Amino acid sequence: MKFLLREWSADRLAQVERALDAWVAEDAPAGLGDAMRYAVLDGGKRLRPLLVMAACEAVDGNAGAALRAACAVELIHAYSLVHDDMPCMDNDILRRGKPTVHVRFGQARALLAGDALQALAFELLTPEDVSVPAVTQAALCRLLARSAGHEGMAGGQAIDLASIGRALTEDELRRMHRLKTGALLQASVAMGAACGAPDAAAVAALNAYGAALGLAFQVVDDILDVTADSATLGKTAGKDAANDKPTYVSLLGLEPSRVYAAQLLAEALGALDTSGLPA
Repeated sequence: MKFLLREWSADRLAQVERALDAWVAEDAPAGLGDAMRYAVLDGGKRLRPLLVMAACEAVDGNAGAALRAACAVELIHAYSLVHDDMPCMDNDILRRGKPTVHVRFGQARALLAGDALQALAFELLTPEDVSVPAVTQAALCRLLARSAGHEGMAGGQAIDLASIGRALTEDELRRMHRLKTGALLQASVAMGAACGAPDAAAVAALNAYGAALGLAFQVVDDILDVTADSATLGKTAGKDAANDKPTYVSLLGLEPSRVYAAQLLAEALGALDTSGLPA
């Protein structure tokens, strides 16, 4: 049977959207639910949930666990955007083509919405019924926590803030982006795999795929920041340059950055070829 990526993606995205709509509560007190839903629903590429579900299916894993993991990853991603956009961080006013959460709801409610989304992510990974075995719950929570904390997004954001106005080496920039952006993308693949029981070779290959893909995503994001407009991006274009933040484009130049992104994509696809998993 021919694999149709567009149809597969549309079906899995519909599953994720329905689940997010059901699990992100409207009735949180004092308007908190409105801010949470505004941050999560009706926007975003949902790349991370798709990676979770694709990896799960590649290892013939637990589809119910994967759906929960896919939504949990998206909630963590949404929480990180809410906090990153705030005035104390990147001070952005546009996200996914609409005002950022703190602009729409105020800084205090935005902060609480991000906190609540982070907590909800781990609640989704730990259902009280037996649909997701305890050992799988623990593995998923560990992978997600590590990718979001000081060894992942939070650590990368700390480096990012500390780097404003100073030059980074390519190694320093790579480390920052592997943590800030790459860690959650890599975890998405790893969490999908953790919903099944792949052998060690497949796990290593999927981890290598996720690492290369995560860095490629950030390089492309740096490129788009200087080549696309705000309407296309759904966020403020040129923000990194305006904030004097180091990027691959500022360090390597535009064309070398494009070459590097292509190399990383080839590296990611090459890792899949060594996985032993069905194409």
